[in-house]
Amino acid sequence: MCTSLGYKDATGKAYYGRTLELTTDLPYQVTYFPAGFETTSDVPGHPALAMTAKHALIAVTMPYRMPTAEAPLGLADLKILEGLNDKGLTFSLLSYPHAGGTQKSVDMTQAVLSASDLGLWALGQFATAAEVKEALSAQPVMLQPLGLLGGVESPFHYVVHDAGGASIVIEFDRGEMTVYDNPVGVMTNGPKFDWHLTNLDNYTFLSNVDRSTGTFGARKVVQPDSGIATAGLPSSNTSVGRFVRAAYYAEFTEKAATPDLAVQSLAHILNTFDRPRGASIDYPDGAGGHLEVQGLAQSDETPYATEYTCWTSLSDLDRKLFFVRDYRALNFSAFDLTQLSEQTTPLSVSLDHVRSLPPDLTGSLTVRPSAR
Repeated sequence: MCTSLGYKDATGKAYYGRTLELTTDLPYQVTYFPAGFETTSDVPGHPALAMTAKHALIAVTMPYRMPTAEAPLGLADLKILEGLNDKGLTFSLLSYPHAGGTQKSVDMTQAVLSASDLGLWALGQFATAAEVKEALSAQPVMLQPLGLLGGVESPFHYVVHDAGGASIVIEFDRGEMTVYDNPVGVMTNGPKFDWHLTNLDNYTFLSNVDRSTGTFGARKVVQPDSGIATAGLPSSNTSVGRFVRAAYYAEFTEKAATPDLAVQSLAHILNTFDRPRGASIDYPDGAGGHLEVQGLAQSDETPYATEYTCWTSLSDLDRKLFFVRDYRALNFSAFDLTQLSEQTTPLSVSLDHVRSLPPDLTGSLTVRPSAR
């Protein structure tokens, strides 16, 4: 379960936010990759694809394999789940269980991009969603088995947003890749992305204008408070329901007058998709069908699986600010990509450590109330 959406302020500047839900904690890192960072994407049977980053970027990453004594983890093992580059381009990975399947054959002499490296490739090389889409028409991409998921082939699809407000979805469905323009700037999980767009046809009645009075015969009826406009929204936390709700909030939330207010507004939107542990549960049946990500091992601490919001991120695409908050934190932590521009070596910090550094305002209390 993941929900992502774009938002614009009153001046048309773009912002982006997403939640990531799984059934267990993973070793997330917040990682900075400078311009000039060099790595390769390796697909067995094909030449390695060399990548040199043109753009600096910051991202939530995680290792794609388990470390061993002979092969400890390195930067090349960190794969991007969510990120922002210095041109205001974002990349997001979201769960999609039906990604794997028969893939098109590629000439053995051609360098192929592993789907696990899509994030670093897109954010490191391009400035706009259109550039990514054009490049994908010539660059073969292949799903690869992931060690952390027990060999499951990259069960994800991917969303790109840019500072101009454009967005694309990169989706593998049973092995076949399709790149969609994303006119609503919203994405969740299955079914296929074009199915979600068609399903929005069932919600033409939605409006944010409360109709709080009415009549039935001679009786006048009145709502006791505001909010009846949202009664038509699907209430479940399923992918289908969240897609409609995300489209609603992205469309109707008030366009903020300033960038700071816009980030706050986006945070409030994403809060409506925040999911606490135990809000819904599934008991294992041996098939793994209760897991949104196939192959992901859950903790043995509970007899059931429960998806929860592991972390939420916000991106200010104009000011190049990246915010993240994990499940155990009350507030977002901010990273300023512009301030990092002087750094020429990669930097990384665990998300656990980010959480351990909240501001403690105890010492700011005064004897007398201070003027506001």
